[in-house]
Amino acid sequence: MTAPASSYDAFAKRISASGIVTDPWLAGEPRFREEPIVLSSKEARDMYRVAEGVAEVYNELCLMVADEPEVLDTFFGLSPYQKAMWLASQPLWHVIARADVFVTEDGLQIAELNCDTPTGEAEAIILGPLAARAGTTDPNRELARRFGDVTELVVNAMVGKGKPRRAGIVYPTELPEDLSLVRLYKKTFEERGWEIVLGSPYNLRHDERGLVLFEDPISLVLRHYKTDWWGERQSAWDDEELLDPQPLEEPLEAVLAAMLEGSASVVNPFGAVVPQNKRAMAFMWEHIHRFSRRSQETIRAHVPVTKRLESVHVEQLIAQKDDWVLKSDYGAEGDEVVLGRLVSAEVWKESLAHARRGRWIVQRWFRAKEGTRGEIVNYGVFLLAGEAAGLYARVQPGATDERALSAPVLIGGT
Repeated sequence: MTAPASSYDAFAKRISASGIVTDPWLAGEPRFREEPIVLSSKEARDMYRVAEGVAEVYNELCLMVADEPEVLDTFFGLSPYQKAMWLASQPLWHVIARADVFVTEDGLQIAELNCDTPTGEAEAIILGPLAARAGTTDPNRELARRFGDVTELVVNAMVGKGKPRRAGIVYPTELPEDLSLVRLYKKTFEERGWEIVLGSPYNLRHDERGLVLFEDPISLVLRHYKTDWWGERQSAWDDEELLDPQPLEEPLEAVLAAMLEGSASVVNPFGAVVPQNKRAMAFMWEHIHRFSRRSQETIRAHVPVTKRLESVHVEQLIAQKDDWVLKSDYGAEGDEVVLGRLVSAEVWKESLAHARRGRWIVQRWFRAKEGTRGEIVNYGVFLLAGEAAGLYARVQPGATDERALSAPVLIGGT
């Protein structure tokens, strides 16, 4: 899976020279693969069309929820602050997203749509030029520009053109994992003439000037702080308590007040709190008859059968352990995901027993195609306002987690 150390050292230096991705190692092991994945134009088009179709399904779902707000309680089980985020933004939920697509013998399957704080953009943009070869194109060559274009359209529509072009990148400043994305956003918007302020939600307040980050009024929040972290926090496991369960009340009120008065916009919108919740995929299957015919076809073909955990008999899940994957509502990047076939019967039973009621789904396991070395490719299709705009790939035997290698993606041939 990995290249010899001397070869990777040279590749790592080329990655770091970008000034965007500066951490080519993780716990002393390579984070990247130099060898590119080359897709045919048809393969890329097929992935794009499927990802766009699933985004349409999510948009239909959000429109349904906007018309039937009681499902925020009865189906999604949102907390009061999560409901406030949705109600302040509905039905807006998406500017940029990443659909995780897998190739199977039965066609393309989408494990989830990351539409809250999607990652991988920086890695995808930096890797493409490093792997360039004759006869291929880089699918991410326009991703940063297009993201800037769509974001500015949102700002102009929600705030207007008279506000100062100052944006706040709001992210968990105590965590280093996504600094490459922060650097990419900063570079992208500074090149477009924006002044950038960096900070966390704790640095936000609202006064007579509008929304303020530190001491600077801002008209755009580039939000890379997950919606479930803004609201009340509770472990998805019933035998675990979190140290910081309180919502970010004052920062959230500051942002919502600015949105209400039209002095600032948020990208991605807080409305992502509903579609990012994995129970949305259970909603698709349990309410499939309410979707358009086209969306019903998309769900059946490309969304694995998904159910709320509490709607399935535990005895069935124990007996069919190898057929199911257990996922929490807001788990990300492999966190709070239990693959039945990869754990012992005891661990599976314990996981089902301690999964907090109302917080989990079970999803039908599918067999992704493996490469010659047993590796599985998780293709991330980037979407901008519902339109495919780029590709990201992570390669790893088994389930995707933080140890997966990011690999360049190129498109060549028919």
